[in-house]
Amino acid sequence: MKNSLSILTVPAFDDNYLWIIHNGQHAAVVDPGDAKPILQALQEHGLILSAILLTHHHADHIGGVASLLEHYQVPVFGPSKDKIALVTQKLKQDDMLTVPELGLELRVLDVPGHTLGHIAFYAPLQHWLFCGDTLFAGGCGRLFEGTPAQMLQSLDQLAALPDDTAVYCAHEYTMSNLRFAKEVEPGNQNLLERILKEKARRDQGIPTVPSNIALEKQTNPFLRCRESTIVARLLENGKISAGGDDVSHFAALREWKNHF
Repeated sequence: MKNSLSILTVPAFDDNYLWIIHNGQHAAVVDPGDAKPILQALQEHGLILSAILLTHHHADHIGGVASLLEHYQVPVFGPSKDKIALVTQKLKQDDMLTVPELGLELRVLDVPGHTLGHIAFYAPLQHWLFCGDTLFAGGCGRLFEGTPAQMLQSLDQLAALPDDTAVYCAHEYTMSNLRFAKEVEPGNQNLLERILKEKARRDQGIPTVPSNIALEKQTNPFLRCRESTIVARLLENGKISAGGDDVSHFAALREWKNHF
């Protein structure tokens, strides 16, 4: 059907995923860090590019925009606070955008932490989340610009989305994230089962993304940093002192992952 929307997974670089949302005729691309595989996918599927969606300013997310604009004159939606030169429509928390060629409506979420201006796109009708480098399958992004408090608030906002929301993050980091998760929460049975399933996927060369919000709440330590088992594990390993708050626990968890 031409009217129903689908998502193409476009691998790029070593571990990036670029996303093409399409209806069989028109398409929108999320975080095109490289134009070449996007142009190839558009040609292979007979698609016309209608919009570019950007979550943040890092080169592996915006590097292909200029080249795509040489082929297609389309709007470039991006964060108002991230100072991306080619953005034509700047977006902030709770803005709604429409890609009319697709009949696609997206709600914008401010999710600072990885960068200060990072945004995510949520499709309320389809329950799709395009979250860039904020939330990963089994993990979260590094804090290059934002604070632990900002990132925890961003992750809380994403965790509040419906459980069946599909999480289209931008990297295949899942197995390394889950190895860390197991170190943090070795008794989590849901996590142990997930590791087996995701390893089987990777062994077959199948992407582990998208995940979903329910699975992340069950297995992702950064969404679970308030769990008593995780706080106890942080204490046991000397990562925190007694009496800390949620933000300090999250910060310790992120720092532990940075050096894991």
